[in-house]
Amino acid sequence: MSEKIKILLVEDDYNLGFVIQDQLKSEGYDVTLCTDGVEGLKTFNEGKFQMCILDVMMPKKDGITLAQDIRKVDHKIPILFLTAKNQVEDRIAGFKAGGDDYLTKPFSTEEFQLRIKAILKRVNLIEDDGVQTQYQLGSILFDSENFKLIFPDQTEKKLTKKEAKILKLLAQNRNKVLTRDIVLNAVWGQDDYFVGRSLDVFITKLRKYLKSDESVSINNIHGVGFKLEAPEK
Repeated sequence: MSEKIKILLVEDDYNLGFVIQDQLKSEGYDVTLCTDGVEGLKTFNEGKFQMCILDVMMPKKDGITLAQDIRKVDHKIPILFLTAKNQVEDRIAGFKAGGDDYLTKPFSTEEFQLRIKAILKRVNLIEDDGVQTQYQLGSILFDSENFKLIFPDQTEKKLTKKEAKILKLLAQNRNKVLTRDIVLNAVWGQDDYFVGRSLDVFITKLRKYLKSDESVSINNIHGVGFKLEAPEK
């Protein structure tokens, strides 16, 4: 990132907030930490930020109300909610308040980073990761830039844009579990039931394209997501 992306982090647990701030700074972001919603709104109005990460349960002004106030000023800035709750009603309230995504504590560092990158890509604040456009999946070469698979006999299979996006996410995380909601939010911008069914169709197609190499497989991790298993270079 040539110019650092400025993130407003509002988290009332100071220790957790400090850990998140430190982690984001190590990733190259410019992060301002506030510990309550009132301070968060004041800081937002006084500064210029490109993303907000808001804890839901906070003193003085909760994260949902803070998001509603922020949306009155800026209806485009991406907002990620952090919460200890995992109730459907809370998720719905967060999205109604203008949230772009929702992450339940405790969460892994890797998932947190992936969600932030997925949101920033959707609003065109960052480009796709790095310069890598080709991935060797066993004997099959995946050219993500040109949306195609190249097989050992040099025959090619053209992919749709969504197929290529899904496979790139899997390839970037080969031999690791990738959660369904990260894929859905990165590719479709939402993770409801209907796009979830679409994802399953795309995964089935990708499996068919890759089946010529038995060392490559996309496995379902029940209730979690998918794992692209392929030999490392």
